Amino acid sequence: MLEAGSGRSPAVGRLRFRDELRDFFSFVRRPRLAPRLPGRRAGDGWWEDWFPTVSVGRLLKWALFLWAINLVFLGPIAVAAAGAGGATHRLNIHNIPWLHALLWAPVVEELVFRYALRRPAPAWWLVPGAVAAMLMGAKWPGILLVTGILLLCWLPYLLNMPFARRDLPWRVRKAYRRGFPWVFHLTSVAFAAVHLYNFNLHQTPLWLLPLLVLPQWLTGLVLGWHRVRLGIGASILLHGIFNGGPLLVVWLVLRMAPELAV
Repeated sequence: MLEAGSGRSPAVGRLRFRDELRDFFSFVRRPRLAPRLPGRRAGDGWWEDWFPTVSVGRLLKWALFLWAINLVFLGPIAVAAAGAGGATHRLNIHNIPWLHALLWAPVVEELVFRYALRRPAPAWWLVPGAVAAMLMGAKWPGILLVTGILLLCWLPYLLNMPFARRDLPWRVRKAYRRGFPWVFHLTSVAFAAVHLYNFNLHQTPLWLLPLLVLPQWLTGLVLGWHRVRLGIGASILLHGIFNGGPLLVVWLVLRMAPELAV
């Protein structure tokens, strides 16, 4: 496997948030598969991947970091680009998609864009299946497909089936490690590009399109760092928290000052 499965030494202390920020910026400059962040429990690597040792408070700090950067810097750029190109957002503030934002998108998008970053062996079937589910949306066919993908991810470990945990040949793994920086940044760009669907683009010039999704690009970098350095569970949880914050603000505005929504 690309990460140790068991037999880890006992975890050392968790980094401070500013240390994690420093590690994130270093990682973005030079993405790498190892090592994981300190603080992981000793034991099964698969379990720690899905249920990492990370506090909700720490994830909230990362969400606050993203909200602040997007609100002060990247968000205004996106708004200006939308105004210049005539793009409008598809979100209907009177019908907030809570289920999609808090559960569906975090799980499906992390499976599509980030699960295989550390576990590339199942990418050949997992990514196409997750993309199909993403296109189906949160309806019963898509929900059943995602459920099947998660079962296929979990069953080899829950049923102790070592033969189903085989990784890529060593030669392929070496090539993947060399190309990992490209894979990481391309998946972050692809994650941002998918969010162009959130807009009615009208006649927006092509050169303005990247500016519309700058917030999602930064978010993709942070989520990718969490996936690689902490685990897929951390990126899913942060994804849900990040999505929920702005929607909660919109909901509060609608309840407390509906005239502002107009």
